[in-house]
Amino acid sequence: MYKPRPKQKAVLAYRRGMMGVSAVPGSGKTHTLSYLAATLIASGALADDQEVLIVTLVNSAVDNFSQRVGGFIKDRGLMPGLGYRVRTLHGLSHDIVRERPELAGLDTRFEIVDESEATRILEEAASAWLHRNPGGLDGYLSPELDQARRDWIYREKLPPVLLNLALDFIRYAKDQELSPEDITRRLASLPVRLPLAEIGASIYTDYQRALSYRGAVDFDDLIRLALRCLKSDESYLDRLRYRWPFILEDEAQDSSRLQESILKLLVGENGNWVRVGDPNQAIYETFTTASPKHLINFLNAPGVEGQSLPNSGRSTRSIIALANALIDFTHHEHPEPEVRNALIRPYIKPAPARDPQPNPPDHPDGIELDPAKYTPQQEVARVVNSLAAWLPEHADQTVAVLVPSNHRGVDMVNELKRRGLDYIELLHSTQSTRATAGRLGNVMQYLGDPQSASKLAAVYHAWQGGAGEEESARALHARMRELLHNCPRVEEYLWPRPGQDGLEALGLTMDSDGLADELLAFRDQVRRWQGATLLPVDQIILTVAQDLFHEPADLATAHKLAAILRQAGQSHQDWRLPEMTHELAVVARNERRFIGFSEDDTGFDPDRYRGKVVVATIHKAKGLEWDRVYLASVNNYDFPSAQAYDHYISEKWFVRDGLNLEAEALAQLDSLLNTDAFAWYQEGKATRQARLDYTAERLRLLYVGITRARKELIITANTGRDGKLTSALPFAHLVGWWKEAKSHAR
Repeated sequence: MYKPRPKQKAVLAYRRGMMGVSAVPGSGKTHTLSYLAATLIASGALADDQEVLIVTLVNSAVDNFSQRVGGFIKDRGLMPGLGYRVRTLHGLSHDIVRERPELAGLDTRFEIVDESEATRILEEAASAWLHRNPGGLDGYLSPELDQARRDWIYREKLPPVLLNLALDFIRYAKDQELSPEDITRRLASLPVRLPLAEIGASIYTDYQRALSYRGAVDFDDLIRLALRCLKSDESYLDRLRYRWPFILEDEAQDSSRLQESILKLLVGENGNWVRVGDPNQAIYETFTTASPKHLINFLNAPGVEGQSLPNSGRSTRSIIALANALIDFTHHEHPEPEVRNALIRPYIKPAPARDPQPNPPDHPDGIELDPAKYTPQQEVARVVNSLAAWLPEHADQTVAVLVPSNHRGVDMVNELKRRGLDYIELLHSTQSTRATAGRLGNVMQYLGDPQSASKLAAVYHAWQGGAGEEESARALHARMRELLHNCPRVEEYLWPRPGQDGLEALGLTMDSDGLADELLAFRDQVRRWQGATLLPVDQIILTVAQDLFHEPADLATAHKLAAILRQAGQSHQDWRLPEMTHELAVVARNERRFIGFSEDDTGFDPDRYRGKVVVATIHKAKGLEWDRVYLASVNNYDFPSAQAYDHYISEKWFVRDGLNLEAEALAQLDSLLNTDAFAWYQEGKATRQARLDYTAERLRLLYVGITRARKELIITANTGRDGKLTSALPFAHLVGWWKEAKSHAR
């Protein structure tokens, strides 16, 4: 039975109008918002054909809300599933556009490209620009680079930079409701050039043309077109306003301008809108057009009832005090005044006495802030050693290692695997998914280049399991890979002349101990796969998968990868195996989100994995909690503080003057929108602002990481690959603050 706190009761007293709720981590906002929805439904305020619309951020939250609202409604004797609709903003936009596609200028059979297909299309457009414009970015490269170095940078370094520039440019342009034609026309009218905006506009044009050719839209288009639908037909908007007389918005700190505009239109001037969120947990600005300013402005707007959920029963009082100390440091002591509003009050308050949702018993010794100067390898060892000592006595508890980046998570996973500790991943893709894609990719790459001895050796590595864990087999596997890698005549080994067995090509005979049988068996397998190359690419994948895998999750992932490549083949008639296998390599390198079929890919409940180590990025951990949390890599690269000695992930060493090309491109686009002559583009100003914005977001990310811990928290840093990094400034402050707090407690 749900027993709300006094502050939760104040929120639940809502019946109509505008209300903004600031909710700290662990305050029970999802529970409260779900109960409010059930209360409104049970109150009789809805007609039979009306619904409470609940809008949240991610798909997993949709299921969570649906289950909770349904449970509360059932407790009241009503039928679950009626009187409410739960959607992400993208899902809501899809509903709106799908109902009236003609208002968006779309055919009724329009398709939505997923993230991986959209990225592939954008990669093609960016690559095409580089091909058409050799030397087109010379003006932004460091003048100290010689020609050979520049050529290498154009081949290896600039494609991902240009991809990210184009991604940010297009996303921002769509949020501003600008088409490629709008931007091109404005650029043509300028007396001076904006070269990065010109690049963005060119790639945007090609990208949208490719989507149009497919009769498709991307996720950003959905939101833009949903707003167009609502603005285009007043009667349609009125019907939707009637259908959803109450809108409850969760995670409102992550709204974008367009998202807020859609909900504002649906609510109308005198509608009913509840927005719940925490500006201190706004951690997606780097990746999206979201901004906490939309919620902050709403909370301070006239006519909006303000409420707060300041009490949290999630963490011990010591962990809460540490999170509040980070707010204090940011607000009062951060050396960069322009980021002092990155974290704002209210502070987190523990649950009141005799609360039905109490805090765990306080355990100050469960907090370890380790300021040691570890190398990256030493930090991984320090964390895994600690886990190895802790896990045997705490099999009934939950634990997570939270990292700022996927590649750091992979380092942790590899060491956990080496030490034989059970783990679960929440990264771009799980290790099992990456391994499946990697093994398939090895085979496919070889089939596209069948004369390559090194690729044939990689195929053998995939065929025998990818690792050869059994001690007795390691020497054989290593010898086999060496022989295949050095094979001077691959074709003679695979397809020998009459009267020969093919082993001569490897310098062996049938008497070679143990090797001959293995080589002949492997040859039969490769021949079978080569025979399958006449099939469509998805059928090749499935044929190979049947021979490589036995686990259902691996086979299911292979089927999904096959479907992706089949779709790519239909869109790109000229592609051959090398191009078709690109997606497999991307997934295997953990560079793109891919939803597989293992449990850790499709949904997550930490309590289901007691006694196992969850490895996650801090972004993926948002909304989750564990008994014990390790925060790793809290250094001045992953958490910079806008100081002169800090380095930033978006500022590349080969770009002149330390410019952030992505930020500069957006600033040039902003100049097209701004009619104020005094606000014209100034090179370098956007790079400076991007540093401040990133610093502010990273302060919030650290706050989110700290507040994932229920009982125990360990924070470490490392000195980076070159040994020059230091502990992040806020971490160093917390180390000193915690020492002083503990000494006073004694």
